[in-house]
Amino acid sequence: MKNDNEQKGIYEIYQSQPDTADEKVFGRKSHSDRRGFLKGAGLATMAAVLGGAIPFHRNMPAGMIPAAFAEGLDDVVIAGKDGLIVLNDRPLNAETPPHLLNDDITPTDRHFIRNNGIPPVNVDPQNWTLEIGGLVDNPMTLSIEDLKNKFDVVEQQLVVECGGNGRAFFEPKAKGNQWTYGAVGCSNWTGVRLADVLKAAGVKENAVYTAHYSADMHLSGKEGKLPISRGIPIEKAMGGENLIAFEQNGKPIHPMHGAPLRLVVPGWPGSCSQKWLTRIDVRDQVHDGPKMTGTSYRVPNRPVAPGEKVAKEDFEIIERMPVKSLITSPATNTEVAGNSVTVRGHAWSGDRTVKTVEVSSDFGATWQKAKLAEPANPAAWQTFTADVEFPKPGYYEVWAKATDDQGVSQPFAIAWNPKGYLNNTFHRVAVLVKG
Repeated sequence: MKNDNEQKGIYEIYQSQPDTADEKVFGRKSHSDRRGFLKGAGLATMAAVLGGAIPFHRNMPAGMIPAAFAEGLDDVVIAGKDGLIVLNDRPLNAETPPHLLNDDITPTDRHFIRNNGIPPVNVDPQNWTLEIGGLVDNPMTLSIEDLKNKFDVVEQQLVVECGGNGRAFFEPKAKGNQWTYGAVGCSNWTGVRLADVLKAAGVKENAVYTAHYSADMHLSGKEGKLPISRGIPIEKAMGGENLIAFEQNGKPIHPMHGAPLRLVVPGWPGSCSQKWLTRIDVRDQVHDGPKMTGTSYRVPNRPVAPGEKVAKEDFEIIERMPVKSLITSPATNTEVAGNSVTVRGHAWSGDRTVKTVEVSSDFGATWQKAKLAEPANPAAWQTFTADVEFPKPGYYEVWAKATDDQGVSQPFAIAWNPKGYLNNTFHRVAVLVKG
């Protein structure tokens, strides 16, 4: 793999290719072929490929690809991380397999990575400063020590999720990193409230939006060209859930997560949570920095047909993320000896609270309510558990469906959009019950 000089010493990537029984049968590059084949396969053929009968086959939606083949096979490891799957190495983007997100608090070594440019090399916290400017009465330049000493330091468990999480499951395919389920995490972040800093700076009455700037470099290497500069409405910025963070899980932030200073804006696309943060400006208009305009982090303002061309003026900025759930145990393709399994996972819903999570083992014909924990704090995810019983041996899928405090539930399928954003369809895991 070719690394830029700026990236050397920050990460290394290693690849391994385990000789699993699945690979012996299908071959390393046959994953997509199997998906296409299974679309038209008969019940007997599908059952044979899956390794067992499908007791609830009558409930399977037409054209559904079994969850057993819904994910890739490549095992790619990043040094300093635990089992992340690399989707792109320039810039580095890597997601976490769902079964490695089982912890209530996501460990740093299992938190996904989403970069837009080349990370900075010099991330010495002693020399780092944050500028607050634009439409404020008291422009400020703050060191990290200033932040710690002048403002209340708080710790919060906060969900950060890429707006493109789930992009891999759109048809036709949308351009961009083909995230499946693992571009999400809920670490414990320590920092100061963004709102407290903005209040100290004195936000002017005509303020509309924030603008965020960082020290990473554009992939082109061109001086002054920014890889990303996004912002949020001033009303969102003044919420108490948003942090200017300097620690993750009780330690200095990992270089790939924005060391030594970053924003954490939970419940909105992760792109709002600028890493390697150096400046925040307050503006009297919607920010127009890189990846704020055009179709970046935007969806059509109306339903569109799959593959339809949409004019740029018909796109609107994504704000809150939708209600979602993730099964973290059992891992997909688990073999179960017996007639039951304990299902565990997490659920979240942008700025809202999740009220219920239900699970199904008969392709959605019936649902049972899971036990759902309260969030540790606003904007944290919630853990759910359920004991699921199976009537006889065979192939099953466990599905999860969350409903938030506004009564909005996850769908089985969502409308296609050109950039592959906001996929919050049911999470499905494959289970083979041996009896």
